[in-house]
Amino acid sequence: MTSTRLRPPEHRVSPRAVSVWTVESVIAHAVVTALLAGLAWGAAAAGWSWIPDWAVSYGWVVPVGYALFGAVETAAVPRVRYRVHRWEVTADVIYTRTGWIGREWQLVPVSRIQTVDHTQGWVERMFKVATLEVQTASHAGSSTIEGLDAEQARAISEELAMRAGELRDDAT
Repeated sequence: MTSTRLRPPEHRVSPRAVSVWTVESVIAHAVVTALLAGLAWGAAAAGWSWIPDWAVSYGWVVPVGYALFGAVETAAVPRVRYRVHRWEVTADVIYTRTGWIGREWQLVPVSRIQTVDHTQGWVERMFKVATLEVQTASHAGSSTIEGLDAEQARAISEELAMRAGELRDDAT
């Protein structure tokens, strides 16, 4: 009996995906930091007597601590995601690997594809990348590839939709 080892998918996402993930992280952390700073300032300015004096005096620690965490997370995570996220489309399967702490390997048979979606958020459009979503009848069988070059994502979505249609026609 021979054993087949699961190998990493062949292709990395676009290097521009790092910029997309970095900008999205900066925006998310800036919003949360601003909200925390607003709460800390509001507690100090309002003079709420039900908040202990030490909490009002050191209220600035929470937004500053979160901002530091956000800076470290923003600097590290997008680069690690880029190194880990991979994808490959073969004649009969779409193969993805995602996750930077926990890894998820997913194989989606082309014959099971129901829809192929090619989407771009506003940050993705700025950096000319896109997300490809391949959906099957089973939620567990659906796959998403984030950070593809926009033209490559369009071409793959058209090819997969055509191949899935041909396979369905052959099955009837």
